[in-house]
Amino acid sequence: MAHVDPLAFHERAVRTPSHDSVDEMRDLLVGTLREAGEDPTVDAGGTVRATTGTGDPHLVLNTHLDTVPPHVPYERDGDVVRGRGACDAKGPLAAMVSAFVAADADGSRLTLAVTPDEETTSAGANVLRTDLDGDLYVVGEPTDLDVCVAAKGRFEGSIAIAGVAAHAAEAAAGVNAVAAAEDVLGALRTFDAERGPDAHPELGGPTLTPTRIRGGEAINQVPDSCRIDVDRRSVPPETAAGFERALNDHLREHAPDADCSFALTERETPFLEAFATDPDHPLCDALRAAGAGEPRAFTAATEASYFAPAPTVVFGPGVLADEAGPVAHARREYVRRDDVERATAILGTALATLR
Repeated sequence: MAHVDPLAFHERAVRTPSHDSVDEMRDLLVGTLREAGEDPTVDAGGTVRATTGTGDPHLVLNTHLDTVPPHVPYERDGDVVRGRGACDAKGPLAAMVSAFVAADADGSRLTLAVTPDEETTSAGANVLRTDLDGDLYVVGEPTDLDVCVAAKGRFEGSIAIAGVAAHAAEAAAGVNAVAAAEDVLGALRTFDAERGPDAHPELGGPTLTPTRIRGGEAINQVPDSCRIDVDRRSVPPETAAGFERALNDHLREHAPDADCSFALTERETPFLEAFATDPDHPLCDALRAAGAGEPRAFTAATEASYFAPAPTVVFGPGVLADEAGPVAHARREYVRRDDVERATAILGTALATLR
């Protein structure tokens, strides 16, 4: 049986920068799979794909190649590996590559799909969303080996407020767009109580946060425009389009004197929307029986949302944060080698059960 040592691959992966370009990291992954006897391809979205087995159910292992800047060099202190991507997401990737290569080639269809741009545009996952007919998905992220069955979505957009410029000495002759922001901010505070979705059992309630405000050209001029940027963390069943409509309705009702409108930020790919999978689904049961932790929510938005409503879970070694502070995306990013090995074993056992 073919074998990929997850710890050796993980070390090579963390040593390989992938914050500016994933080309070298993609070459490492493709080369490793070929050396193990697999036949990987790179699709139109830059995703590395490999498939084994035939028939149903079609199970997909998905994670990503890219990391956030800056690159943090590889270091090892006993069981702890530090460096950019150590847990997000080269730890999960190492476990998935090893488990995939070791999987029974005579089982049902199993696809490894590793995207190039999860941290930015998710163009790779958008291609998968349209042409990968998976029945079950495991998305690799640092969950501390828990089975994460839900995650909030993330939308963003801007409220444009229009006014009429005038000399500040004759302020009544104009319409002050910055002053109108007071009513708009008040409306944001009441939105969820009146129009937002109900709290989700795993995710809790949504949040709507104004994050930036800009307006005016000169101190002695009544401003004719103001812009308020907002961050939305959604819960099911809210969609990006539904949120945009609801917020505009709410602004018309609660800030009628402000000439304003809300629009989502333009993107070439869909926003990462909220998703939720039944914690009692056989996919969750198989991972828990193999040694994974109890079902819970994942606190960050992920490409898992592109694969729902198919049963989808997030799983992998490492943590987003620990008692000392941030881990993933931080200068101190790390993962424990024994957790990478445990993740590999858990995935291998679960795959055997599910296929």
